[in-house]
Amino acid sequence: MPKLPTKTVAGRTYLHIDALPLLDAATAARVQQAERLAGIERRTHFNLVRLDDAGAAIALLNYPDFADDPFPALRESWLVDLEAGTLSYRTYADSLNPPILHRKELFLAPEHPRRAEYSALTSACEAVGLFDDPRRIGYRRQWLALIRERGYQLDGHALLPLGNDDAPDPDTPSAVTDAPFQPGWQAARHLTALTRYGFSAPIQSLARHGFLDGRYRLFDYGCGRGDDVRGLLENGLDAAGWDPYHAPDRPIQSADIVNLGFVINVIEDFDERLEALTRAWSLAERLLVVSVMLANQNDPRGTRFRDGVLTQRGTFQKYFTPSEIKAFLNQALDAEAIPVAPGVLYVFRDQDAEQRFLLDRYRRRRAPLRSPTPRPRVSSASTREPRPARDRAAEREAQWREPLEQLWALWLSLGRPPEAAELAAELRLALTEGFGSLAKAQRFLRSRRDPAELEQAAQARRDDLLVYLALQQFERRRPYRHLEPGLQQDIKHFFGDYATACAEAAAGLFRIADSGAIEAACRTAAEQGLGWLDAGRSLQLHASLVERLPPLLRLYVGAAAVLYGDCQHADLVKIHIASGKVSLMRYDDFDGQALPRLLERVKIRLRDLDSDYFAYGADYEPPFLYNKSRYLNEEFAHYPEQLAFDQALADLRLFDQNSYGPPPARLLELLAERRWMIDGFELVRPRTLPALDAPCGRFLTFRQLIECGETQARTGLANLPRQPESYDALLELAERVLDPVIEYFGAIRLSYGFCSPELARQIPGRIDPKRDQHAAHERNRLGHLLCERLGAAVDFSVEDESMFEVAQWIVANTPFDRLYFYGDDQPLHVSYGPNQARQIVLMRIGASGRLVPRVMAEAVFLAASADNVLTV
Repeated sequence: MPKLPTKTVAGRTYLHIDALPLLDAATAARVQQAERLAGIERRTHFNLVRLDDAGAAIALLNYPDFADDPFPALRESWLVDLEAGTLSYRTYADSLNPPILHRKELFLAPEHPRRAEYSALTSACEAVGLFDDPRRIGYRRQWLALIRERGYQLDGHALLPLGNDDAPDPDTPSAVTDAPFQPGWQAARHLTALTRYGFSAPIQSLARHGFLDGRYRLFDYGCGRGDDVRGLLENGLDAAGWDPYHAPDRPIQSADIVNLGFVINVIEDFDERLEALTRAWSLAERLLVVSVMLANQNDPRGTRFRDGVLTQRGTFQKYFTPSEIKAFLNQALDAEAIPVAPGVLYVFRDQDAEQRFLLDRYRRRRAPLRSPTPRPRVSSASTREPRPARDRAAEREAQWREPLEQLWALWLSLGRPPEAAELAAELRLALTEGFGSLAKAQRFLRSRRDPAELEQAAQARRDDLLVYLALQQFERRRPYRHLEPGLQQDIKHFFGDYATACAEAAAGLFRIADSGAIEAACRTAAEQGLGWLDAGRSLQLHASLVERLPPLLRLYVGAAAVLYGDCQHADLVKIHIASGKVSLMRYDDFDGQALPRLLERVKIRLRDLDSDYFAYGADYEPPFLYNKSRYLNEEFAHYPEQLAFDQALADLRLFDQNSYGPPPARLLELLAERRWMIDGFELVRPRTLPALDAPCGRFLTFRQLIECGETQARTGLANLPRQPESYDALLELAERVLDPVIEYFGAIRLSYGFCSPELARQIPGRIDPKRDQHAAHERNRLGHLLCERLGAAVDFSVEDESMFEVAQWIVANTPFDRLYFYGDDQPLHVSYGPNQARQIVLMRIGASGRLVPRVMAEAVFLAASADNVLTV
């Protein structure tokens, strides 16, 4: 039978569907069973199969461009667990950074016509070191960036060096802008009570919502030391401030935006507190931003005084609940306060600005359009090609490309044809000059673009409007006397009239109480890579992914935001499916840590319109967030590194991955016991040497593996390893081979373990330190490895057990490197090392009376018996 063309990675075997007829009958039946459970057909829906060597899981993978793309992207996958009878689906159709496939030639038979072409590309990649860091090769964005870093570019299935072309690569991540107040920008959160090391929460919220783009003047009423004002001025913005203690001589003035940041919560007199609020409101021409300290149920600080507390520093603090501060502002200002972040609320004086803000707030942000696939190059021919017909429409499009692109971008943003009043004057003039009128320009553009894009944009915009209108009803806001002009056009285009739109929004609002609909929407989100689904319980995801959720879930989270504030201040959002709750979690350096610590948790109860707030610190140890990659997706920075870290930690099996995990201090202890430490997004070995009596695996110590054997006992040599890697190798041997043996057979007797060069010189008889791996990772005086095989080895026996049965068990159940069998009643030599050669050597007595090694195939060894194994 021909050799099966496969690719094996981390205990998983991949094969192309063309190789399925070569499978053994049992495996072929399992693949067919997986197809039936998934309800799909090979070739039509998938073209690769992944077999999990350690379990019953089978993945059916669709790489639609397998043949023509040098590194094809995964479009969708079906993961089938045959034992549990479960199915999970994931699509990458809209992903900007999908997983990709390497080494395509491994899936093809030797005689395949394109195997040599694929193999040549792999060899070229190996030659320039592209596969050296596996963490950077699994996803398209990181892979293309790596190719460019190495000074190369892809041309079909060829790797070509870059010349003098310095143009930016459209597939590599763009540099972060230096201007801090761009959409999506957030400053650092390192804040203190008196001196700020970054912008305050209300200023960050203004930046996030686009109010600090230079259009508006800002006045900070109660600016403290003026850090926010100074930072805004440094960014070229029009800002000023006043403070009764730190800046009493500065003028108090009106402005478009007035910030009342953490002022009213430090005023112990209610009337004086109300006066400060109303005066700030009188200065705000467009928007008042109010921020206060929130009550923390984990930390009731200070001594009760009036309606607040006296702190240890002798200052007053009024800790508000979210509902309390909102009610206070509504009553005091006779205006609707809008929570936008924990303790931060907006109160608009300009109702048109309020409507635009609310609509944009609940609008779904769509990912930027991906670059179209380049057209294939046409090879030159010796004969003259027919002259193509003149494409006047293409010429016209090229002539007016810039205004057409601007019109198209606005069209997609609105989801409907823009009105003339919605276009800048320069754009209207250009389109009229080129096409005669805006209507003609729109007809021309529609004929040249994909109608599916317009349909998607229209549906997205319609969903945005329904979410917005539904949340207005949920908040029971007073109806506006008139609609903002752009909103009027939206309502007319998508719904016909306002009453129809509100009725449809109300129907959507009632659906958030339907746990079945919520669960279905959560399942859809998870299939699109938006969060981690705990079936029937919750969907948990990064806050930046909320805006890409299905409309029902955006409405669900939006309702929580109405009660508490914008969820974007958090790092993770947890949607509870059946209980009507939304949890928001904020972590310490979420993006920069593999195991960030939880700082704050808010649980918002939609059914009784209330919330619970918890902070973590001295009294409540901030726990680690385990399996962080679950809540991200492949488009996040450091996602491949985070995924590799999570897998490496899971492979150590220090705790149940389905549990909350151990406290941070305990995890660090467990890692130290196993000689691991966290360095960025990696688990690395420490460079220190452990104590001899420190645990080496679950049942042994390093001393037992070092001070064993007759020669060591006779000579009394210290026999100490000098290299940290030698201790690591002994530990891995214990964990991977000896621990499982002891757990299954009981105690073992070590007869020969680590061997230093000094001990090797004292051992009589025939030994081979260059090959037997007893020297582990030790080096000679010239710095050369004593044994190039690395790893570590021991000789041992098990009392009252057949050593042949022990050897067979090791071969069948452990990832050993080399095993030497001397006889059923003799100690067994076994090693573990990086090669994992799984070589079985029988030491038979030859005609000369000396031991002669013979390598035996694994299948033959497992089928043999103790009586005849040395005579086979």
